[in-house]
Amino acid sequence: MHLEIKKIKEGIYEVRQEGSKHSCHVFASEAMLEKLKEDKSLQQGINMTAMPGLLKYSVMMPDAHQGYGFPVGGVAAFDTEQGCISPGGIGYDINCGVRLLLSHLSKDEVMPKIKETVNALFAHIHCGVGSESWLTLNKEELNEVLQKGLQWAKEKGYATADDLDHCEEYGRMEQADPSMVSDRAKARGKNQLGTLGAGNHFCEVQYVDHIYDEETAKAFGFTGKDQIVVMIHSGSRGLGHQVCTDYLHAIEKELGSLIEKLPDRELAYAPTHHPLAKKYLKAMAAAANYGWCNRQLITYNAREAFKEVFGNTTELKLLYDVAHNICKIEEYEINGEKRKAYVHRKGATRAFGPGREGLIETFKKTGQPILIPGSMGTASYVLVGTDKAKEETFSSTPHGAGRIMSRHEANRTFTAEQVTKDLAAHNIYIKSSSWRGISEEAPGVYKDIDDVVKVADEVGIGKLVVRLRPLGVIKG
Repeated sequence: MHLEIKKIKEGIYEVRQEGSKHSCHVFASEAMLEKLKEDKSLQQGINMTAMPGLLKYSVMMPDAHQGYGFPVGGVAAFDTEQGCISPGGIGYDINCGVRLLLSHLSKDEVMPKIKETVNALFAHIHCGVGSESWLTLNKEELNEVLQKGLQWAKEKGYATADDLDHCEEYGRMEQADPSMVSDRAKARGKNQLGTLGAGNHFCEVQYVDHIYDEETAKAFGFTGKDQIVVMIHSGSRGLGHQVCTDYLHAIEKELGSLIEKLPDRELAYAPTHHPLAKKYLKAMAAAANYGWCNRQLITYNAREAFKEVFGNTTELKLLYDVAHNICKIEEYEINGEKRKAYVHRKGATRAFGPGREGLIETFKKTGQPILIPGSMGTASYVLVGTDKAKEETFSSTPHGAGRIMSRHEANRTFTAEQVTKDLAAHNIYIKSSSWRGISEEAPGVYKDIDDVVKVADEVGIGKLVVRLRPLGVIKG
């Protein structure tokens, strides 16, 4: 069916379809919009509007691309009374997210030892498809992880109080209920805590290349240009994937008549008051707690690796950890009325501005740090949340560069050897558990991260703070 596209203002487009009650707001440059027309992304953006209880409009971020049901980079807010919960609108990798660690080391100190540093990280952090942890959990311990999140990691000596104070939700969603997570999901997650996994997940050594906002950068803990930082991108591994799978199957089995009315079965949902919606949210929260613990254990091992190379006094302080595949209850003003909503973010980063309720105390004055990783070998960015995002995007910004090429196409187009050689030419050292992990994630398979953050900054849904450049990376 024909989609009508209208430019609202620079960087924002409204997409409508005949018969649709709501529109989709797309945040993109003209070039990005043309690219979105090549696949089903825009149609998926409109399909979100067919779901019950949608507030205002659906949203697509500058890094949006075709996904399962929702586009990746899709945001939708559903009324807590009349709306719905969609596992596919949160994604298979529940609490896939990013954290950034700040060091007092400089580029000049680390560059001569970058191979040694990357090799140490690779030795300490297990990577790749099906990778297993150095840590073995029994059933009771895993349930504690799912229930307590980072509180468990702190009790076991893997996290500090400062780590919890610099994590979204302080690293724990209180509504988590391990009994809502299947035995199969738990079996998949039991031996994977603290592992990076495969795909676009990574641990990267970076340096501060440019500072856009000196005051906010200082408040965040950045000390100046060439400061070394470590970025970690991972999620809830097989456990989160299985939680999504389990509840999609349950919804399809029990609520098939509702799903048949949707433009796409992948949008499968449960009404907010349905028992399946409530059970899923408790399981999702448990998987989110697992995701935060997973990144925390990777952090623990990254700290050990840095101490091994640079001495026992070396510190990696957590700036922030934020999820980009999750559902949260948040309040927004809709037509002059305050409404609570289940905000689904699938490949989108929350972007709370200063003083926002629900923001951890550390960032009440500045607004929330937004961590946006680039593709392998390109820049990554730190932005800060704004009140504008609250008005325009249900407090959401991009989560990364956004794929423009399938993994199959990437393997036909790029070789791991050439990508490794190209990265080395730019003084970036890479170590991966597989050649495919490199070719599938070549910089050329992604949108230009600089363009993505430029749109976010210019429309005001996240303001630039610092640009980061890579020195070394490990991946699956």
